[in-house]
Amino acid sequence: MEDPSKPNKIKTVRPETLEFIILYNQLRGRAFNNNTELAEAIGFNSASSITEIIKSRQNIDPEKLKIFKEKFGEQLGIRKTSEKPVVQRSEEGIPMYDIIATASGVEVYNDINDSLPVGRMNFPGIEECDFALPVWGHSMYPYLENGCWVALKIINDKKILPGEVYYIEWGDYRMYKRLLASDNPEEVIAHSDNVTEMVGGRLKYAPFPIRIDEIKKLCLVKDIHKKHNH
Repeated sequence: MEDPSKPNKIKTVRPETLEFIILYNQLRGRAFNNNTELAEAIGFNSASSITEIIKSRQNIDPEKLKIFKEKFGEQLGIRKTSEKPVVQRSEEGIPMYDIIATASGVEVYNDINDSLPVGRMNFPGIEECDFALPVWGHSMYPYLENGCWVALKIINDKKILPGEVYYIEWGDYRMYKRLLASDNPEEVIAHSDNVTEMVGGRLKYAPFPIRIDEIKKLCLVKDIHKKHNH
């Protein structure tokens, strides 16, 4: 049985990391061709350090950001003063609710609308999302790992794209599932990505049908912020 009682520490993405990601995307292909070239230019040991920052939001050393801006100041239009480039981004982000939402499904004890946010998630690519929830459990592994946070967009018209992963509130449960097309147009198949765990010779997380009109809340998974083990 999965134990949702052990919270995982959420890594804070610092403002300088977000600034670096935005500037990186602006300069890639213009000021440098690849991560290896960039790593050499600003003093990282390997290109993987850059990849960790861009893809996993590993926080950048502020000194490295300073070197980056000095190195590419001309391309960024930064004058040789203390003037900083203007970086446009949302300061508010989306609310994070630390309610139980497991990949295998648990009883709904409270509603998101009755909860207070525990923080805000803010990084490029989630501007159109509505809120973020944690994942507890292993049924959607490796796509969703236990303890990661997921940015979600509410789908009000309940139009489902078969094959995509959704957060759903259905019956007395809330869960993350990959929703697949069913032979019955009034249903979808709730599929779990974890097809390795067996109990008594059967899949621990077997697929099952859900009537679309019984889904209370449907949210598309738009981005995943995985936890760090350091």
